[in-house]
Amino acid sequence: MVLRDIFKFRELPESETSKPFLEHLEDLRWTIVKMAITLVAAMTVCLAFRSILVRVLQAPLHQIDPQVGALRALGITDSLVISFHLAFYAGIVISFPLLLFFLAEFVLPALTAIEKRLLLPAIFVSFGLFLFGVLVCYFWLLPKTILFFFRDTQSIGWAPTWTVQQYYSFVTRFVIGFGLAFELPVVVLALVRFGLITYRFMARTRPYAIVLIFVAAVIITPTPDVLTLIAMGLPMCLLYESCIWIAWVMERRKSIKSA
Repeated sequence: MVLRDIFKFRELPESETSKPFLEHLEDLRWTIVKMAITLVAAMTVCLAFRSILVRVLQAPLHQIDPQVGALRALGITDSLVISFHLAFYAGIVISFPLLLFFLAEFVLPALTAIEKRLLLPAIFVSFGLFLFGVLVCYFWLLPKTILFFFRDTQSIGWAPTWTVQQYYSFVTRFVIGFGLAFELPVVVLALVRFGLITYRFMARTRPYAIVLIFVAAVIITPTPDVLTLIAMGLPMCLLYESCIWIAWVMERRKSIKSA
């Protein structure tokens, strides 16, 4: 199969009954195969650089206290198991644009020619927002969060001796969760595109959305630091506000075309 066929949208049937159910299953199977191969290839590359991944993720810990940077491995297979976990999460990050594109090939076959041309820029914008969220968390929130738990542990007379499994589980979920939070505009605009929500609905429910955003920020950032909470919630509020105006532009263009 040529490379062009791999990045080709599946054909849209002429009617609801013109394409058998088994053919839809075959399209789904091929989509899963492409996504799995992409993820495995990305994981393989990340495994080859696992020592770099370890140093990068432990850098915030070393900045607090070099002694804490020496994490404890309690399990015999921890080195291998955690390496695969790190490779899996890192593989998702670097292969995110391709994974999203393959998924779009399956679920969005009815896109117009103009919409298909805009799909790749939209995917890279989504990837850029995700990376921006990851970097903000890594350089700003993660060190402050680790420092808070380090001092809190010391305040009750305990020695902060953490295991590799606990540390990497916390860090990967924290960083990736923050990156996914920055996907809010993509999710909202997709809902607007499919007519599930409107500009008026988003503008009317703005106060409730702001409350929910800061509640989510409290859950994701388990520190009492107000600056950390604002650093998490304020960008999401600005992103939501931008979605309201983008939704207004999309609806206005749609009304002009239909007029």
